[in-house]
Amino acid sequence: MFNTTVKNLLNDALEERTDLFLIDLTIGGDNAINVIIDGDKGVTVEDCMFISRAIENNLDREEVDFSLEVASAGAAAPLTLPRQFKKNVGRTIAVKTQAETIEADLIDANEESINLEWKVRTPKPVGKGKVTVQKKATVAYNDIVEAKVMIKF
Repeated sequence: MFNTTVKNLLNDALEERTDLFLIDLTIGGDNAINVIIDGDKGVTVEDCMFISRAIENNLDREEVDFSLEVASAGAAAPLTLPRQFKKNVGRTIAVKTQAETIEADLIDANEESINLEWKVRTPKPVGKGKVTVQKKATVAYNDIVEAKVMIKF
């Protein structure tokens, strides 16, 4: 009952704020509620407060004791949803598959896969030295073991 109420309150808040989306919701045995959100334009402290209030203000602490934590996915958190990939088009990401790890520019993302472009140095076909080659790949979400945005300073 408590879990369903929390999920319904969270869904209502996310319907009101369609720029935000759920990454993870866990409710522990001690009624510890942890909500991880992301947003199409990032997540502010005010966004976390909005979600927190939407849940907390509609639960009765006299009825059920609980703790609540609402946080953003964070810059170093892995990308898990197509919507996260879409918001990071144009950035450099590291994508790990079963076969390889690629650090590349995220060119496009749709509901099934992502398109990547990167440059590699390969030996010249004739003679000594290396030449820079532009590579492209389409990677299905099912093939991605882990993907993270590369933060550059």
